Amino acid sequence: MGKLIACLWAGLVIVGPAWAQEGLHVQAARKQVVLSGYTRGRAVQTLACEVAGKVTQVNYDVGQVVGQKPFLEIDPTFVDFQIEQAQWTLEKLTVARSRGAAHLAYLQKEYQRVDTLHQGSVAPLSKLEGAAEELDQARLALQTTEVEIKAIKTQLKELKERRGRHAVAAPAGWVIVERHVEPGEIVAAGTPLARAADFTKLVVPLFVSGEELAALRQDEPLAVKVDGQPGRARINWVNPQFDERTRKLAVELVLVGHTGEARGGLLTELVLEVAAQGLMLPKKAVVNRYDNPYVVLRGGRTIPIVILGESGEDLLIAEQAALPPGTVLETAPVPAASAR
Repeated sequence: MGKLIACLWAGLVIVGPAWAQEGLHVQAARKQVVLSGYTRGRAVQTLACEVAGKVTQVNYDVGQVVGQKPFLEIDPTFVDFQIEQAQWTLEKLTVARSRGAAHLAYLQKEYQRVDTLHQGSVAPLSKLEGAAEELDQARLALQTTEVEIKAIKTQLKELKERRGRHAVAAPAGWVIVERHVEPGEIVAAGTPLARAADFTKLVVPLFVSGEELAALRQDEPLAVKVDGQPGRARINWVNPQFDERTRKLAVELVLVGHTGEARGGLLTELVLEVAAQGLMLPKKAVVNRYDNPYVVLRGGRTIPIVILGESGEDLLIAEQAALPPGTVLETAPVPAASAR
């Protein structure tokens, strides 16, 4: 019997230091949450016409990537006629300006000749005044022609601008996702014709709590799974407006370095670790006898606990004032009587 007690005591002496070396601590409870959403294009644009007319050509269908050509073209026949007429008018005024400039130069010489004769008492004053009047009228006519040229140039710019708006453009590299027009249709100004989306960058809208938003705010890109494949994402924007119904905030993630398929509807999942109510402690620090679990503090004091759940090698317990985070725990020694 003496040998048996000695062996048991020796066993307890050996196990004691081992518990202290394990460093069993109480920690603030944390839990893992999975946020999920579906990808979509970074931006969507409605394509509408600014002028009325007949659609002559549609260059892209749904699902096609926009290139250098415009989305569609509207018949520019009438505006082309106006541009041609304005160009002919400009050419006519240019010729009139040259003719007026030549006539003005002639009248200037004529005025100088009459002025010389008048000073020599050869030409009467009335002839000098008549030459001066003709010279002034020629200057005014040339100025009028210059003004008309400027006006027709402005008109020509306006017509060319209107001509350019007969082609409804979409941003290059975007994808047509909706189309509501066919060649031959007559469209009115302001009519929505199609929708184009930018899938060069994929975004994922989420609705998160304050704790989840805090976990999302990281310096490095977040690890995500996009359609089952690993990827990276970062916060694109956070809407500070609080949703009273869901009590959450709208957040948009943008995928970075995504090499998979660029389209909407790809399931994107993100695992976060957030703060939770309660405490976490190692399973090996808990003694559960007769469904009365407890832990042992340094010095031997036992503290009863209420187990709420488990995660891996840890247990989630209810808040306990005697177990603040950081408390060092030991495992209670097995009574000698139970060792056989």
